Parts: sequence; C-alpha cells; structure tokens
Amino acid sequence: MLQKLLQNKAKIGWSLFLILLLVLIRVFEDTLFYDPFLNYFKSEYANLPLPRINIFKLFFGLGFRFYLNSVISLLLLYVTFKDTQIVKFSMLLYMILGSVLMISFLFVLNFFGEESKMTLFYIRRFIIQPIFIILFIPAFYYQKMNK
Repeated sequence: MLQKLLQNKAKIGWSLFLILLLVLIRVFEDTLFYDPFLNYFKSEYANLPLPRINIFKLFFGLGFRFYLNSVISLLLLYVTFKDTQIVKFSMLLYMILGSVLMISFLFVLNFFGEESKMTLFYIRRFIIQPIFIILFIPAFYYQKMNK
C-alpha cells in the first residue's frame, strides 16, 4: 500500500491542491462573490423578508462561482482518472445542470421568492457548493471497476 502511495504522489499532491482551491473558494466567499443570501441564510431568515438584491450581480456572482467550482472539479476528475471521455461527459453534465439550476433559481426568486425560501436555499446550495464532484468521483470509479 505504501508503494502505491509513493507511485501516485503526484496524483495525490494535485488532488490535494485542487481540493484546497475548493476550500479557499468557500473560505473567501464573502469577499470574492456578490451574494446577499450568504448572511441572510445564516440568520433567522424564516421571519425575515428577502434581502435587497441586484439580480444581475447575483446572477453573475453565482454563475462565476459555479464556473470556478466546475473547472476545479473537472481538473480533479482528470487528475483522478486520466480519462478525457469522463471529463468531456462531466463537462456536458455541468453545463446542463448549471443551466437548469441557474434558471430555476432565478425563476423561483422572481415568481415565488417569499413563499419558497427553502427552495431558494437548496437550489442556491447546489449552485455554490461543489456537490456534483462528490457524486461523480464514486460513480466513475464504480464504472471503471465494473469494466
């Protein structure tokens, strides 16, 4: 086992570096991205009205964050599997899922905002957190093991 670790130390190093980048995005989210919902959802938001937002800044802030998380996640998939087919397929999934999530978030915000705070919370959570990589790595590993 130790020899396998030593043989894959570059892969482990790059993986840890990419995971660190994902963590740094989370740590510096307040300063890097416009998102008035960060503090709103940390408070007792059930009884508060939605915060004032600039819809364009919010859209581009969430989109940029999703893009950064996606690019880092795709790099992590490449480092892990060294398979461009997996990366291409994942890129397609990220584009589809990101589009659906962003459209859903804006739709719920504009038409059902006050009544659907929890829906906004969970859609936003999928946009700002790299949740898909947690699903993709085990799924592709399982697929590779079954081939």
